[in-house]
Amino acid sequence: MYALSRFWQSTIGKKIVMAVTGIIGILFVIGHMSGNFLMFKGQGAMHDYALLLRTSMPLLWAIRLGLLAAVVLHAVAAYQLTMVSRAARPDAYAVRRPQVTTFAAKTIRWGGVLLLVFIVFHILHMTIGAVHPQFTHLDPYNNVRIGLANPAVAAFYILAMAALGLHLYHGGWAVVRTLGVARPAAQPLKRTLSLVIAIIVAGGFIAIPVASMAGLFPEAPALQERAAESTTAAAETH
Repeated sequence: MYALSRFWQSTIGKKIVMAVTGIIGILFVIGHMSGNFLMFKGQGAMHDYALLLRTSMPLLWAIRLGLLAAVVLHAVAAYQLTMVSRAARPDAYAVRRPQVTTFAAKTIRWGGVLLLVFIVFHILHMTIGAVHPQFTHLDPYNNVRIGLANPAVAAFYILAMAALGLHLYHGGWAVVRTLGVARPAAQPLKRTLSLVIAIIVAGGFIAIPVASMAGLFPEAPALQERAAESTTAAAETH
C-alpha cells in the first residue's frame, strides 16, 4: 500500500494513471459508438443489442464499475496535476516565448469539464430516463429518436462530442508520450493515429443527433405497443 501511495503521489504516477484510464476510455467510446450505429439498422437491431446487454448483466456491471473508476481516477489525476502545475508557477511569466500547440491542447481542461457534465446528463437521459420526455425500457431506438428530437438537446450532444474529439486528439497523443511509445513531437499537428481516432469517434457520435434532426430515423411504435398488438392479433386468430 505504501508503494502504491507513493506512486499516486508522484507526478509521473498520476500521468501514468491518466494514460491507462485514457486507454480504457478510448476503447469504451469506440465500442459505444459502434453500438450506436445500429440505429441505422432500425428498431429491431437496437432492441437485440439492448437484450444482449441485458442478458450479460454481471459483465455489463463489471464494465460500468470499471469505467466509472477509470473516469474518477482520470478526473482526479487531471485536477491534481493542474494544481501541482499552478503551485509550481503561481505567477505568470512577464515574457513568455510562444510555443507550438493546438486548439485541443488549449481547451483540454474545459473540454474535460464539459464531458463530465455530459456523462451525468447522458446517464440520466438515455440510461435511467430520468430527464427523458418518453423513456421506454429496452427500446433504445425510440429513446434515442425521441430524446434527440429536441434541437437544444441534440446541439448539446454535438457540442459534447466535438469536445470529445478534441480530447481524444490531444489525450491520445499524450498517452503514447507518457507510456514512452513515442517521443514528443516538434510539430504537434503530425499526430496521425490520434487524429484518425478523434475524427472517427467524434464524427460517428455526431452522426446520430444529426441524422435524428434530419428525420432519418423513421417513427416506430413503442415495443410494449408492438407486443400488445401481437398478443391481440394472436388472440383473434383462435
